[in-house]
Amino acid sequence: MASTATALRRKGKRIGFVPTMGALHDGHLSLIRAARRETHVVVVSIFVNPLQFGPGEDYERYPRDLKRDLNLAKAAGADIVFAPHVNQIYPPGFRTHVEVEGFSDQLEGAARPGHFRGVATIVTKLFHLVQPTVAYVGQKDYQQAVIIQQLVKDLDFSMTIRVLPIAREPGGLAMSSRNTSFTADERRQATVLSRALQLAKARIRDGERDPQRLIDVMRQLIMQEPSCLVGYLAIVNAKTLEPLTRLSGRVAILGAVSMGSTRLIDNVLVDVS
Repeated sequence: MASTATALRRKGKRIGFVPTMGALHDGHLSLIRAARRETHVVVVSIFVNPLQFGPGEDYERYPRDLKRDLNLAKAAGADIVFAPHVNQIYPPGFRTHVEVEGFSDQLEGAARPGHFRGVATIVTKLFHLVQPTVAYVGQKDYQQAVIIQQLVKDLDFSMTIRVLPIAREPGGLAMSSRNTSFTADERRQATVLSRALQLAKARIRDGERDPQRLIDVMRQLIMQEPSCLVGYLAIVNAKTLEPLTRLSGRVAILGAVSMGSTRLIDNVLVDVS
């Protein structure tokens, strides 16, 4: 991968990169299509990263179907799929990790200690190997996108990060590889998170500026679905992820819920006048 990327860059090719953990869905494919439109060569990585899974999480159960993913990636416009084995990325004796301080220990990071350390480490390795001109990530993992942007800035990667909008199912549920585990009824219930976020957005449009009142309204709606347990609900500065006491500027409304062993995250961005 590294030698191929070096040869492409020497020829002046713009490399578009879409990092994934496989189990591709329309959200991933929208990123691949964007890379196809905007760059010369599209690279998609497929690697289920063990470092970002904590104890008791679903690393072993995470969906894997490489043949299906290869077909979908090719149809969407990928030129190269990079699918290394775990022992190639983390060989015996591997002991170096990357961490973005301040952004990594709140929200998802507080709920999943070490998760973003694993994300930052694998992203750094992949960026070195693929040498992208532009990397494409989805807004669904908003905190992760902010961390990757900070990492690229701090470590002087000569590349651009493009954060593209969330792809949603017809009912509003944010697309995720984990959605395949839902029954039809669970899928219906799971839409309550996106409905809660949209409710808060509507209240902001109507003039509400108190984040705690908005969080209370979201929580009340989610509690109407007894199978959904709230992990966190937060309204933060969209750039710094800092909690707000009164809304102004661009804000991110973030939430996480659990349904059985499946964890869902979602968010919306709002420009507050």
